[in-house]
Amino acid sequence: MSFTVAIVGRPNVGKSTLFNRIIGKRISIVDDKPGVTRDRIYGQVEWRGKKFTLVDTGGIDPEGSDVMTSHIRRQVEFAIDSSDLILFLLDSKEGLLPTDKEVAALLRKSGKPIIPVINKVDDYAAKPELYEFYQLGLGEPVFISAIHGSNVGDLLDQIVGFIDEDEGPDYDEGVIKVAVVGKPNVGKSSLVNAILGEERVIVSDIPGTTRDAIDTPFEYEGQKMVLIDTAGMRRKSRVKEDIEFYSNIRALGAVERADIVLVVLDATQEISEQDKKIAGIAHEAGKAVIIVVNKWDLVEKDDKTIYRYTENIRKEFAFIQYAPIVFVSAKTKKRVNKVLELIRFVMDQYTFRIEKGVLNELVEDATAMLAPPTIKGRRLKIYSVAQIGVKPPTFVLTVNDTELLHFSYVRYLENKLRERFGLEGTPVVIKGRNKK
Repeated sequence: MSFTVAIVGRPNVGKSTLFNRIIGKRISIVDDKPGVTRDRIYGQVEWRGKKFTLVDTGGIDPEGSDVMTSHIRRQVEFAIDSSDLILFLLDSKEGLLPTDKEVAALLRKSGKPIIPVINKVDDYAAKPELYEFYQLGLGEPVFISAIHGSNVGDLLDQIVGFIDEDEGPDYDEGVIKVAVVGKPNVGKSSLVNAILGEERVIVSDIPGTTRDAIDTPFEYEGQKMVLIDTAGMRRKSRVKEDIEFYSNIRALGAVERADIVLVVLDATQEISEQDKKIAGIAHEAGKAVIIVVNKWDLVEKDDKTIYRYTENIRKEFAFIQYAPIVFVSAKTKKRVNKVLELIRFVMDQYTFRIEKGVLNELVEDATAMLAPPTIKGRRLKIYSVAQIGVKPPTFVLTVNDTELLHFSYVRYLENKLRERFGLEGTPVVIKGRNKK
């Protein structure tokens, strides 16, 4: 599992500002890509070679009784429960308030390691008012300015100091790592059991039976694989949003470790925003994706049912048009072998390499068919193209000016690559590099 760090504190102490500062971009605002999470409050961070998941939370008001306050408190409790380390953020301008002490008492009950972080510190000279934060008894505070970035590097150093170098099983290069993700109760564990052919994972109709990701190595026709059955949550509440919030955080760590992600849908349910958010996590992480529609045995069918379902999935998951779709029944095991076949096929696509000469020929043909765009009187010139990596296939275009490389032309070139080489199931990354 990925090491998880939660930012917790009362309202308006700068939690989202610190989150955005650490992530390196204003990730919690809005992304207008269809299906990509718009209210995301978690993201992956790498610092000094170590990775962790950072979680932003709503402000805690221990005495609040309105619906929104209680909802935020539940989300914070879920974040605390799923985290390995807590950043307790406080406001140096307002000083230590009674609410802060109540939040501190709540955090102590978690038994998790806590770093008290004092935000909005402009003058780091010893000030008497800063010493009051030692009253919390949570150890040495870290004084920062999230908005200016001051001392955030020192904070990150402390965070990664808590991370164990051994973050999970270390598999051989040839092993295909497959994460099974989806909303609670779509049949993830049942699918894992069907693939393995035995009851290796406890199955229940209560959402959130699986607490942590479970790795199960196995072999299929000589190919070594490992299935990562992602957690839902321990059922603490009937509030749907809290369950989804928690399962998203768990899915992040599993996706990060995987090569291929099986996004499991329930054929008896409408596609939800949560389904798309989970798929968006895999897409943004650059992982290969297979959409698995489970419980197909429970759907009343005619000769056009599968086409209607496929069309709807393509519409709802427009941002992963490259993902193959397979309809299965984990209960009857029908078409489960098709999933295994797709995993091997998609892994070949995910690691596909193309010779430089063939690539340059393809780009020359593509530019002859559709000339590169002209922006403010300047036309994009593409001098060469080369593949610089796999998992996913990644290409770099050497151009006269990367500012002229419009995303629409990148998409056009990606489509040409897919027409020629397939690349089914995998994202394709195309970057620009100035000739100079």
